[in-house]
Amino acid sequence: MKRTWMLISLFIMAMGAMAQGANADDVVRTAQLVNNYFMNKYQDPTIPTNVNKVRSSNLWTRAVYYEGLMALYSIDAKQEYIDYTDRWAEFHQWTARNGNEATNADDQCCQQVYLERYMQTGEDKMIDQVRKNLEHQMSTHRTDYWTWIDAIQMCMPVYTHMFKITGEQQFLDYAMQGYLWSRNTCGGGLFNTEEGLWWRDKDFVPPYKEADGSNCYWSRGSGWVYAALVRALSDLGMDNGRLKCRSRAAKKHYKLLCQDFVMMSEALLKCQREDGFWNPSLVCESNYGGKELTGTSLFLYGLSWGVRNKILDEKRFRAACDKAWQGLANDCVHRDGFLGWVQGTGKEPSSSQPVTYTRVPDFEDYGTGCFLLGASEYCKLLNRNHR
Repeated sequence: MKRTWMLISLFIMAMGAMAQGANADDVVRTAQLVNNYFMNKYQDPTIPTNVNKVRSSNLWTRAVYYEGLMALYSIDAKQEYIDYTDRWAEFHQWTARNGNEATNADDQCCQQVYLERYMQTGEDKMIDQVRKNLEHQMSTHRTDYWTWIDAIQMCMPVYTHMFKITGEQQFLDYAMQGYLWSRNTCGGGLFNTEEGLWWRDKDFVPPYKEADGSNCYWSRGSGWVYAALVRALSDLGMDNGRLKCRSRAAKKHYKLLCQDFVMMSEALLKCQREDGFWNPSLVCESNYGGKELTGTSLFLYGLSWGVRNKILDEKRFRAACDKAWQGLANDCVHRDGFLGWVQGTGKEPSSSQPVTYTRVPDFEDYGTGCFLLGASEYCKLLNRNHR
């Protein structure tokens, strides 16, 4: 009962603040409300998921939630977030889903969180198994694993985190080789540099078209890449507008990733809706146009980070951040912290439709994680003194 009243109180404070325009404290309260709903519903983080089949709780959907929780911790340093994370990670022995020989990016995603905890504590158990997994993958001499763009977010930051921690160039080089293969080679190249957006995989490159003749760019797919770019650029040393790369090669990689980030930002600015959201199908309003939380949250994450770090011009991009937050906070957050307008799992705009305010997605965890990523970075934008 006490926790229920706390959720109601957080909701009332958050809704009242939204009506007056957001400030950093408002954003924190809204993020707390959303996260409290999730942690209350899923109190034991070790229990496997059971959507159509049983899966261990270190699968990618849950890993994305913990990415968001670590972001929330950076603006709201509650010990309960660390305890919840460590209970999950300890249960899985700080190891990739399916073990150290896993090469599927979905199985490796959880290792981002392990490495973030290592950066906070320096405890070897949090990094040892990750190193074994990455060294195994590099030993295969293959860089063509990321055949779908979601994989760029699931695994590329694992390698760049490891580079940040160790300074070993091999990890950054491998991350870039995989990224460039997806970008330039897979399906003829999954990044359309003419439009600044990504085809989800080789099945969506031309001549595939939406019903109105436009290219099919899935919102959450491009959102995954956008988030990966933020995390990789941050690992290369961007902080408050300053670049701290430690090698000439790292600076070269940074320049390319930053160019892609800016190119995507320009494209996303053009296709944002008036209500602050992005459609599941980014450039096609007639086919699965409508509100959608996960892509919008990831775009808020990237745009806020870009403005805060002076990569994006605040006069042009700040309004997009404000609109996105207002749309998410006003239209998606239920009184108890449940999130509406979350597209369930899939790989294209038509997946898990219809997306509505009340529909419960097949997995709630990654939607919460995306929301927390966006909220936390937007909070830092509002509070420029945050470090």
